[in-house]
Amino acid sequence: MKSQIIERAMEEKFVLIAEIGVNYYDIAEKFNMTSMEAAKLMIKKAKEVGIHAVKFQSYKADTLAAKESPSYWDTTEEPTTSQHELFKKFDSFSYNEYRELLEYCNELGIEFLSTAFDIESADYLYDLMNVYKISSSDLNNLPFVEYQAKKGKSILLSVGASNEEEIEKTIQLIRKHNSEPIVLLHCVLEYPTPFEHANLNRIVTLKNKYPKVIIGYSDHTKPDEDADVIKTAYNLGAKVVEKHFTLDKSLQGNDHYHAMDPKDASRILKGIDFIDGIRGSYDIKCLDTELTSRKNARRSLVANRNIEKGDIVNREMLTFKRPGTGISPSEINNVVGKIAKNTITEDSILQYEMIEE
Repeated sequence: MKSQIIERAMEEKFVLIAEIGVNYYDIAEKFNMTSMEAAKLMIKKAKEVGIHAVKFQSYKADTLAAKESPSYWDTTEEPTTSQHELFKKFDSFSYNEYRELLEYCNELGIEFLSTAFDIESADYLYDLMNVYKISSSDLNNLPFVEYQAKKGKSILLSVGASNEEEIEKTIQLIRKHNSEPIVLLHCVLEYPTPFEHANLNRIVTLKNKYPKVIIGYSDHTKPDEDADVIKTAYNLGAKVVEKHFTLDKSLQGNDHYHAMDPKDASRILKGIDFIDGIRGSYDIKCLDTELTSRKNARRSLVANRNIEKGDIVNREMLTFKRPGTGISPSEINNVVGKIAKNTITEDSILQYEMIEE
């Protein structure tokens, strides 16, 4: 199976992944619908604004976190102080539900994937998606990384809260078992990430250090009005951007308070389209649209006095004026010393047919 995420990124095209995660549970409660209906509604809204892929999170609280695991998020936004307690609210989906979501994604033409947080979900997701996503929290969980790498699919690897040695070790482990493309996602594991902590220059470092992998960005900042965070990440080299997605940023809950909504996503995609438009080509050459300007704004050799028939042309007889429709000033040495075939009147633009070869 082909991954739109990987194909677009390999073609140097921007990819936006809506990290729905488990936000659909709160959306279901808000709109008085089932969790499945809410998940599908979020997929539909993501597709409508042009998002390329949607990502969920597959876990069971009992296999993910010990009961005494403390929070690491902003408790003024999400007051639950136990990871286990929070995750327990959002772990009812399993294979059958994700299969249904995959089928719905296929109907709409948007890529489905989900982060596996345990062996069971890594196994049942194998047939449901084209790429594996490894969370920053599992970057040093090398046995689990190795297990997923052996599945032989492309991997999206977030590297939040990690150091260089850990990233290198994890990539080497993946490459030991898997030669498929890797997307390395810069990430700051801070929920939400203050703008001044986004540390986007690390994208450049990752791009330079790992030229054979695709570089991306997993964003946890609150959406800014002009999508400057995402546009900057893209300009620095992030081809794949993953950002949490909601239909109501005001909801208290797991990942609503730093998520993009459809309007934010639309601004991001329009901003990236504009950037792509102004970037243009890497070729160093005159553009077709510049040809008229090139011709009329450049200069030609022009007679600054009458040059009589038979005169030997010298530099004092010449000046440089627009337009550039005659002999270029760069070719003046091809003109000096030549004989005028006919009288060349003052202010005439010189052409080669005016002088003897």
